[in-house]
Amino acid sequence: MAMEDLVGWLEQLVWLLWETARERPAYFLFATILPLAALAAFCIYVTLHLIAPKPRLPFPSEKTYITTHPDGSTSSPRPLPCWYDRWRAEGSLAQEYPTIPKGFPLPSEPAIEPAEVEVSVVIPAYNEEARLVPALEEMVEYLDQQFGRPGANGGPSLLHPERQERSAEKQPASQRGKRATTPHRLVFRPDPLTPRPSSSDGPASFSSPAATAAAAQPPPSPTAPRPCSGYEILLIDDGSRDRTVEVALAFARKHGLHDVLRVVRLEKNRGKGGAVTHGLRHVRGRYAVFADADGASRFSDLGRLIEGCEDVVDGSNRGVAIGSRAHLVGSEAVVKRSAIRNFLMRSFHFVIMILTPPATSRIRDTQCGFKLFSRAALPHIVPYMHAEGWIFDIEMLMLAESAPPTPVLASDGSVIGTSSGIRVAEVPVGWHEVAGSKVNLVQDSVKMAVGLAVLRASWMLGVYRRRLPPA
Repeated sequence: MAMEDLVGWLEQLVWLLWETARERPAYFLFATILPLAALAAFCIYVTLHLIAPKPRLPFPSEKTYITTHPDGSTSSPRPLPCWYDRWRAEGSLAQEYPTIPKGFPLPSEPAIEPAEVEVSVVIPAYNEEARLVPALEEMVEYLDQQFGRPGANGGPSLLHPERQERSAEKQPASQRGKRATTPHRLVFRPDPLTPRPSSSDGPASFSSPAATAAAAQPPPSPTAPRPCSGYEILLIDDGSRDRTVEVALAFARKHGLHDVLRVVRLEKNRGKGGAVTHGLRHVRGRYAVFADADGASRFSDLGRLIEGCEDVVDGSNRGVAIGSRAHLVGSEAVVKRSAIRNFLMRSFHFVIMILTPPATSRIRDTQCGFKLFSRAALPHIVPYMHAEGWIFDIEMLMLAESAPPTPVLASDGSVIGTSSGIRVAEVPVGWHEVAGSKVNLVQDSVKMAVGLAVLRASWMLGVYRRRLPPA
């Protein structure tokens, strides 16, 4: 009987609303529709605050790293360099000290500290003992050939003797001693510590007035810091329960990667996005790249990513280059995959086109685990990351697209306008399927779609903003 009364009451309510909407539409709009819409928006806003990802703060032990000594022993935990902490401290000076007089020389936008090495590689690893060594072999082989290893006190690059001999034999004679890419191009601000292109650098040399003036600058004094060189590898162990750390340290001993391969242990699993974000906060490189631990992407394409980044950098040296597998659609590597996997891939790409802003929606492959950032781009992306799951790639690209404007420079260095956002170069890279994937096709695809909807709604409704999370 109670159910029949409830149904009858609902029928009367619907009939009343229908009669009101037909006879008094303006009153119905302002008295019913708008309050209900406002209530729904408020409920969504509160719900997003409850379910939107909130990255946890790092534990003290996670701000240290371990490496190997030349005698083969494992080092004790060492402090992990962190540009992010210094950047935050400088950025909060104005808020902490409101009595600073106007005109005091305080930077309006904190600058990231200078690079110490040429390339930083971040590898998120969770239970990767079986797949890690082949990826590291390919990675170190390429980095040794193209960048070398930094010597003591910024001296000449030093390689492990066996690897140095092997790299020299494999590298063509015409390419020995040359960089992976041409030196920084004209779009970069002049840097007195960076060697300028010369006629011996190959066909990519420039002879513009600005480049000629930069080349004519006197060399830095002997007391000035030397240009950065070499590379570093940050392995972020995301709470692995297997021997991932032991395998990485054994590889470092075998190949003489003392203080080049640094292992950072996270006490609790944070997810791939959380591990990558943690690693990018501590990189020392002119370029920062993260690569999957399975080695699915061909690491020798790093040079193409660097060139792609240099093609799109703006007047503040900000640029992003991402590896793309879109050119492989229709190839044997993709056709052989299961029909459900290809269907979910296309469906997810369709959802991205709908839910992401224009520049991000045009990217054909957002999920490839091979992305590179110029050092100047990091402070506009990394501090504002929230997602720690699989969807973090898209948040990175959205943050790059929404970055604040920067000056546009003419060939003579004068400012001729501004450019909003950080441009992203999508670069085709080699890729192959690797056994042992931890992705559950259906479950993770649904999680990624829901995560993308939450992420987009959070940015649209102001749950996420370009503000720093709590320290």
